[in-house]
Amino acid sequence: MRERARDKGRLYDIVDYSNKALKMIENHPFEAFVDDMTIYFAVMKCVEIVGEATYMLSKDFKEEHPDIPWEQIQGLRHILVHGYEQIKPKLLYNTTINDLPLYRDQIESFLNNTDWKAWEGRTSSYDS
Repeated sequence: MRERARDKGRLYDIVDYSNKALKMIENHPFEAFVDDMTIYFAVMKCVEIVGEATYMLSKDFKEEHPDIPWEQIQGLRHILVHGYEQIKPKLLYNTTINDLPLYRDQIESFLNNTDWKAWEGRTSSYDS
């Protein structure tokens, strides 16, 4: 079972690895991104970690924030890990440039606006 007490750390990981991916890709147009294998694979790994941290969030947390496309984020992680032959560089690039900043900003808002003591102390609807 995914523990509520670990949600905060996972959210921090999402923000941290989103920032790392965005820092690596900045000033790299698509052609430079795919030509530089170090940047390409480093960004891919960061996006994978963002997806893994998302996947590991508690079910309660995800259900309390239904406006986030959790399934899509986790789905991209599954492709990066298990369906690597399906990776489309343009999709990875566009997701990193366009979607990751929005997701990161939503996660930062959750970090800043959640009463973590109350969250971690609450009984999960799945514990009963």
